[in-house]
Amino acid sequence: MADDQYLVLARKWRPQAFESVVGQDHITRTLKNAITSGRIHHAFLFIGSRGIGKTTTARILAKALNCLESDKPTPEPCGESSNCTSIAAGNNLDVIEIDGASNNGVDDVRELRDNIRMMPTNGRYKVYMIDEVHQLSVGAFNALLKTLEEPPPHAVFILATTEAHKIPATIVSRCQRYDFRRVPIPKLIELLRNILDKEGLKATDEALHAIARAAEGGVRDSESILD
Repeated sequence: MADDQYLVLARKWRPQAFESVVGQDHITRTLKNAITSGRIHHAFLFIGSRGIGKTTTARILAKALNCLESDKPTPEPCGESSNCTSIAAGNNLDVIEIDGASNNGVDDVRELRDNIRMMPTNGRYKVYMIDEVHQLSVGAFNALLKTLEEPPPHAVFILATTEAHKIPATIVSRCQRYDFRRVPIPKLIELLRNILDKEGLKATDEALHAIARAAEGGVRDSESILD
């Protein structure tokens, strides 16, 4: 039995800094400027198709807010501090990742509201990342709205969705909205070529173009096909 378990490319080469996020410069630039200026909103809404960087960007933002190597939020988290490494691994106590599809009831959001009052354990902010937030029930959205209206200063919400039209306008109005774009074929080819170089592997330009075209603008899909 092999000592090292195989790690799929999408996880192995997941971007760990804003500069590494492919095809979303309009978003990463805005987030970095907000962090630098200290104008950090309490709620972000990340919108876009699956596999184009919403969760990745959310984790980088969480690291930027809680990096221990800086005495304040930084647009360039070190990636080495205990907070940075635990956030990247998905097991940081102050960064809570919630699946909206399976935690979509009003009781789930009420439990979140009860926990959010507690101060962060190791960082500056408690960051709540709710994926597929459009799957929350009407009651859950109403409970979430109350929290977004009066959040504690140490709380930041990052809501992610593939179906923006299902998000109530009252929720959208209380968030900073970021629309993620499908990644152009040339950028996907460049990404795949860089991954192959790091892996010490080769592929023809025709093969990479076929993979990028089949992925239809999705970073994760292109890496999965390459696998």
